[in-house]
Amino acid sequence: MPNHLVQIIMDSCRFDSYEAAATPNMDKIGKGEARYSYASWTSPSHYAMLMGMVPHTSPRGVFASEVYKQEFTRWIDRLDMPDLSFKTFVPHLSLPKVLQDLGYETIARVSMPVLNQLTGMNRFFDDYKLMGNHNDFKSMVAEVEFEEDEPRFYFFNLGETHYPYMLSGEDLPHISGVHGVFKHMDESLKAGEGPVEAKFFEKDEMEQLHKQQIRCVEYIDGLLGELIEKCPPNTHFIVTADHGELFGEDGYFGHGPIMHPKCFEIPFLEGLRPA
Repeated sequence: MPNHLVQIIMDSCRFDSYEAAATPNMDKIGKGEARYSYASWTSPSHYAMLMGMVPHTSPRGVFASEVYKQEFTRWIDRLDMPDLSFKTFVPHLSLPKVLQDLGYETIARVSMPVLNQLTGMNRFFDDYKLMGNHNDFKSMVAEVEFEEDEPRFYFFNLGETHYPYMLSGEDLPHISGVHGVFKHMDESLKAGEGPVEAKFFEKDEMEQLHKQQIRCVEYIDGLLGELIEKCPPNTHFIVTADHGELFGEDGYFGHGPIMHPKCFEIPFLEGLRPA
């Protein structure tokens, strides 16, 4: 039987947040490295990853097309399936489709509303669900189970590292609205006033939020330990992010319509379930 696959996307987690965190369970899976996302916000980055394109390196002196080719051939080792090739992904260019065709049960649990089950993101998943809670990796882990004779693909999008970074409302600065995106937007637009501008964070508030994202990585790592215990030995893990985040660098906060290295620099690690 091919390897099971567990792919974990820590939404908005920039590389130096991962690097500063204590991550004993991630360290057991593989050595983390800085890579780059294909997009600066959640939806397009996830579309790329569900094509089978993991976050990329940035090698010099090679044809860019070779980077794609090398990454697609890595699925041979990840799944322990020697007959895979780029042609396997054509014409759908869909990792879950390839896995379905190989007999996998494909299961996704997502945290971000922009990835909800009414989008095209859920195509080729046997079981796809938007979690009711923005920060519920714990429930995702609790649902995981494996069959003896069926390979499984679990795809997890985690909201803990996304703004507001598990905000409980007591002591962290925050923007009003859903995930900081909207602030009475419908009412303002109906009145012809346009969106209301929120007050920009101060430097010390930015630093506070960055430290909180680091703590969220550590929280995820703790739950990852529980997940590892539930997985069979032939489970290949990928742990990464979909894009980075700005915490005041050069006057920026957040991600999306931002062209800045910290918006694209993210962690990447992979490996078989540690013994």
